[in-house]
Amino acid sequence: MSKFMSLAVHLAIVFFGLFSTAWAQPKLQTYRKALDRRTEIQGYTCATGVAWFFSSGRLNRCTLAKETAFGVAVVPVGSIVTLREDGKPEFAFLSRDTWIAGTKCRGGSWLGPGEGASTAFYPSGKLKQCFLAGDQTVQGVPCMNGGLFGDGIGSGILFYETGRLKSCKLAEDFDVLRRGERFVQEP
Repeated sequence: MSKFMSLAVHLAIVFFGLFSTAWAQPKLQTYRKALDRRTEIQGYTCATGVAWFFSSGRLNRCTLAKETAFGVAVVPVGSIVTLREDGKPEFAFLSRDTWIAGTKCRGGSWLGPGEGASTAFYPSGKLKQCFLAGDQTVQGVPCMNGGLFGDGIGSGILFYETGRLKSCKLAEDFDVLRRGERFVQEP
């Protein structure tokens, strides 16, 4: 019973963290447009398919047709990028595992990048959150690989905007914490 409760608490934390920002902000109207060929939009080369736009006409989301700088990241071709209305980075659904700011973030999915783990960015373009593509030592802390299901529940890694590690689920015992517990540090 305690494992079930622990799982329920982890799920609640993950979903609240991922969606609380979206709930707190007014919903911006977007519309989709079919692209019949690669199209350069606001500095992003969007692939043939569908792109989403804010009602202002500014790009909201598209699939990249080439490797592209996105904040501090270089995002691989086939990734889906999501922008804020002011054009600043918000999320990337990586088409494959990608190194960002010294951390290997999980990408891809058997259903495609849009169904995989998301990587979040601060408006400054710095890395905010990703799910690790394997256990990694990040800034001296042994962090657990991450995903939304299985042992990876709640194991997204978070950074402060300064780039300092904020928290991660531990891949092994560390200091007084045990493997699987969440490591959290102050800014």
